Amino acid sequence: MTPATLLSAGLTTHLAAGEKSATVTDWGGRIGWLIGLALFVALVYWLMREGWKWRGTLQSDLPELPAAPREPGPAKLTMTGRYHGSTTAGQWLDRIVAHGLGTRSRVELTLTDAGLDVVRPGASDFFVPVAQLRGARLDKGIAGKVLTEGGLLVVTWEHGGKLLDSGFRSDRAAEHTEWVAALGSMTETKLETNTTEGVER
Repeated sequence: MTPATLLSAGLTTHLAAGEKSATVTDWGGRIGWLIGLALFVALVYWLMREGWKWRGTLQSDLPELPAAPREPGPAKLTMTGRYHGSTTAGQWLDRIVAHGLGTRSRVELTLTDAGLDVVRPGASDFFVPVAQLRGARLDKGIAGKVLTEGGLLVVTWEHGGKLLDSGFRSDRAAEHTEWVAALGSMTETKLETNTTEGVER
């Protein structure tokens, strides 16, 4: 065999050995990488949880949520859908987490002359007395949830001297307009009544 042939054969043998060694899996490296990733995810989750608790502590001055009266009266409107959270009114990223208001859930809404009854399976129910309702509008986003324009029913109400926005989405989005009109009518009537009483005094 010529030197060139021997050299070629040696290179072929070396490359074949290299290809075979490349198939060997570095299990130690992979396991270490997976453990590192799991620890990173756990750290992020812990930081989010601590941030949530810290926000709840900052909002601890918010009073307990009102409960529905025993006899709220006949229903004007009802709706099923999802509750997407509450924020400080006009600040759609300032999430309110105190008293479970930050927990997303299914929701059943009932509007009566007494106010708005919010029933949330798996989360805390609450009631907004008519005197605390401040209006409603159609919007597209609230606290980490963005929908199409007008895809969210946002109800503004007062609690503990603070104005809040609560976001709801009906299973039938066409109902939103009717809810905005009904809530707007109730708050306008309340304002007219208060104004008339003030004039009489």
